This record gives sequence, structure tokens and C-alpha cells, in this order.
Amino acid sequence: MADETIVEGAVAVEATSAPEAREGRGRGRGRGGERNNNSGGGDRGRGRGGDRDRRGRGNNDEDGGEELIEKLVHINRVSKTVKGGKRFGFAALVVVGDGKGRVGFGHGKAREVPEAITKATASAKKKMIRVPLKEGRTLHHDGRGRFGAGKVNVRSAPAGTGIIAGGPMRAVFESLGVHDVVTKSVGTSNPYNMIRATFDALSEQTSPKSVAQRRGKKVADLLGRGGAAPVEAEAAAEAIVE
Repeated sequence: MADETIVEGAVAVEATSAPEAREGRGRGRGRGGERNNNSGGGDRGRGRGGDRDRRGRGNNDEDGGEELIEKLVHINRVSKTVKGGKRFGFAALVVVGDGKGRVGFGHGKAREVPEAITKATASAKKKMIRVPLKEGRTLHHDGRGRFGAGKVNVRSAPAGTGIIAGGPMRAVFESLGVHDVVTKSVGTSNPYNMIRATFDALSEQTSPKSVAQRRGKKVADLLGRGGAAPVEAEAAAEAIVE
């Protein structure tokens, strides 16, 4: 009888302690689960914050950016001799313009073509110049440019002429927004020298308004010196659009 009582007491103790242990383990898992959920929520919060940062940077880029015409003029493979062999890279020449009288060029070097183009484009955007255009389609007057062995001649043309230029020079005028121009390149065919000679000619372009302001006169007075009647000179002065 004593042995049976001891056995029954042990079973009772086990019966009463088992639910409490299971409940305690359940509470531990529950608290652990809550901690996991909280940590997961923190991760989600950090993820949302990262998304907001990316969206903010994108909006700023779109607000501050402008539509530009980018043209790849020339790309060349270059090499550097080092110990053990050669390292090859790429050099890119890019022309950038807004099609409304601003244009620039730049070059960049990198181990890969896309990175070289990106560097050249960034360099071109920093060196853009403004060129006055007649009626928004052609140059105000003829000009000459020179760089090294490269010489170029640029001439204004009537409407419907088109861009008569080759290779690198065509890319410059298309990015600039010129629709009618006649050009001639003499000497070297190196695209770098041709581009620089073309920019030398464009940098000397002036408009009647700028000349009149510099000399303290009216635009009609300058146009009337060519033998035109005063009425015609006034009409031509009003029709000038830079």
C-alpha cells in the first residue's frame, strides 16, 4: 500500500507540473515570437526608409535635369604597357547639346565602353557654350576655326539647305540645334582636332543685338549700313530672333 501511494503521488506531481511546464515553454515561445516579429518590423521599417531615400534622390535628379542631345562621335581602344603585358581601355568623344543654342564636347577614358561614355558626357556638360542662332535655325555670319592642323569654314545658309557637314561637325550642329549650315573641313581628319576647330569657329559667333549693345547703337542702324532702306532695316531688326 505504501508503494502504491508513493507511485500515485509521483504521478500526481508529474500531472500537475507538466501543464505548467508546457505553459511556461509556450509563454517563452510566445515572447520569443514577439521579439522576432518586432525585429522583423524593424527590418521592414529600415527597408521602407531606404525606399524613401531612393525615391527622393530620383525626384531630385528629375527636377534638376534637362533634356540634352548626346551624340557619340568617336570611340577608340587605347592600351597601356605595364609589367607583364598590356592593359587595354577605351577612349570616347561625346558631343552634348540642348538643341537651342548650347553645345559642348568632352572625352573620357575607362576600362569599359559604357563608363568611358559616361565620363565623356559628364565632361561635355561642364564645358557647354552658348552660340547665338539666327531665327533659331542657322548662324548669323560666316566664320573660320583652327586647331592644330585642322581648319574649318562655317557659313550661314537659307532655309531648306540642311546640314552640309561631315562626321564630327554634323554631330556638333545637330546637338546645337542648327538646321541650315554649310561647312568645309580642310587639313586633318582627326575627330578631336575637327571638333576643337569647330568650337573655335562657333565661339567667335556674334549676334546683331550683342554688337549693337557693345557699340551703344540700335540694331536697325547696323543693318541700315548695308544699303537697306530705314523701313527695311527696322523690319529686319524686329525679325531677329537669337
